[in-house]
Amino acid sequence: MSTTGKNPSSPVSLWQTISRARVVDLSQPLHPGMPRWPGDPPPEFAPVASIPHDGYYLRRFTLGEHSGTHLNAPSSFHAGGVSVDDYPAESLVAPAVVLDVREAAAANPGYSLGAAQVAAWERQHGAIPAGSLVLLYTGWQAKWASPDRYLGLDLEGMPHFPGFSLAAARLLVEQRGAAGLGIDTHGVDGGRDPSFAVNRLVLEQPRLVLENLANLDQLPPVGAVLFVGRLRLQGGSGSPASVLALVP
Repeated sequence: MSTTGKNPSSPVSLWQTISRARVVDLSQPLHPGMPRWPGDPPPEFAPVASIPHDGYYLRRFTLGEHSGTHLNAPSSFHAGGVSVDDYPAESLVAPAVVLDVREAAAANPGYSLGAAQVAAWERQHGAIPAGSLVLLYTGWQAKWASPDRYLGLDLEGMPHFPGFSLAAARLLVEQRGAAGLGIDTHGVDGGRDPSFAVNRLVLEQPRLVLENLANLDQLPPVGAVLFVGRLRLQGGSGSPASVLALVP
């Protein structure tokens, strides 16, 4: 008598587990009018082949490595740091926890998650498990269609949006063993930190940094698993990412 399906590691049982989960796309669409960091190259798309003329449709495109939903690599902030193609495949799959700070971010566009807020979340949901991706849900994803509002540029061109404080990032990485940080804004540092201190801390390990995430409102505080797809750009400082979440 066959025991296929009863072995927890069998392909059948693995697929049964996956197929029972809800799949959430956490990536923003890539297009020329999307928000981009000041000074980054604009996305460009141009036709190369058409169905009437060539029998198939094809475009070429150019993007900055940190365009749209993207993964930062250590080489973007640390000389000699590994590039985006060096991340082991297993590091791109991890459980996720979501901290909802929409109310605080709506009241203060320059809000930074502090260590006290992490402690308050843990009192309600339990300690953040080691190896988790910690995602900050600020509500900024709702501003994606309006680049000026999303970046919050002031008259001097300085962005304003929420992020992680360095103290919170240090707690999460050094004491909780987080696999990385992610956020639905253009940067885990927040818009007013030109030093990129949080990025530098997280990527020194190296861990994962995900920015411009979408649909964090569809994830529970605990229980989702993230799959981070990246372009294996040799020597890349980062890569546009396709991020999927499995929600039980």
